[in-house]
Amino acid sequence: MDAQVRVGIVGYGNLGRGVELSLRLNPDMRLVGVFTRRDPASVLTVDPDAPVHRIDDLESWRDRIDVLILCGGSKSDLPEQTPSLASSFCVVDSFDTHARIPEHFAAVDAAARAAGTTAVISTGWDPGLFSLQRLYGEAILPQGETYTFWGLGLSQGHSDAIRRVPGVAAGVQYTIPSENAIARVRAGERPELSTREKHTRECFVVLEADADPDAVRAAIVGMPDYFEPYETTVRFISAEELAREHTGAPHGGFVIRSGTTSASAGQTVEFRLGLDSNPEFTASVLVAYARAAARLAASGDHGAKTPFDIAPGLLSPKSPDQLRAELL
Repeated sequence: MDAQVRVGIVGYGNLGRGVELSLRLNPDMRLVGVFTRRDPASVLTVDPDAPVHRIDDLESWRDRIDVLILCGGSKSDLPEQTPSLASSFCVVDSFDTHARIPEHFAAVDAAARAAGTTAVISTGWDPGLFSLQRLYGEAILPQGETYTFWGLGLSQGHSDAIRRVPGVAAGVQYTIPSENAIARVRAGERPELSTREKHTRECFVVLEADADPDAVRAAIVGMPDYFEPYETTVRFISAEELAREHTGAPHGGFVIRSGTTSASAGQTVEFRLGLDSNPEFTASVLVAYARAAARLAASGDHGAKTPFDIAPGLLSPKSPDQLRAELL
């Protein structure tokens, strides 16, 4: 595409801020505006001159935006927002509730196909880049096992889920991988590991006034998909401690495929991320897939897409000729 891709950001928390930062590093893309449910005057963007609008005004921007990057949470925002906005815009989201991706895809695909738009869902690093590594590992080493480890780090999606529990004023959640399990996999053992054997989850929660700690703890540890499958610890702390000790957003993890190509040849493939800022990195992936979404839409390729459906070259601002000459 010759012209700049015109991007709108929907929602402006840590992820939305990361998208704005990433767009500043991609000269083939430009921010048209931030759209929020809050009072626009209360939103402090990285660029103080960035235009901020009410989300209710989005419809009037249909002809001025190529792609919307949706920065809401997966628990309750994206299941509604993505199919709704795909009825008018090309969109990209980071929906990360793995068990619900098939139904999310179906809802978004129906909306996008009916509207003639392109919608890329579940981008980021997991789902997203880690999903691709799992696919590559299984395709290349069909005889083997794949292991995914997350952390040590702060999970945006799980932290958002905590904050939506009644009685929670604020909170964060850390995912902690088992060092013993990682060592066994790297050694080629190919162990059978339960979900609880691979990770634990640790939550730091600030309670609202008069909230029942036991009820809050029970709601968190019993939350399906998010915490119920794991050994989860909930620690109640003050707002001051949360602000002092838990303002960073590091994360990372590993995808390891351990397999064999013959009786005498064991093969191990590992993909690792070490992130100082989970939201800024996730946002950077979203921006790359927004470029791909704009290209697919321009070619008439509509409907819902996942990272599995998108050729890697579409993520790059470089031309196919440049990619062949410089990276292949």
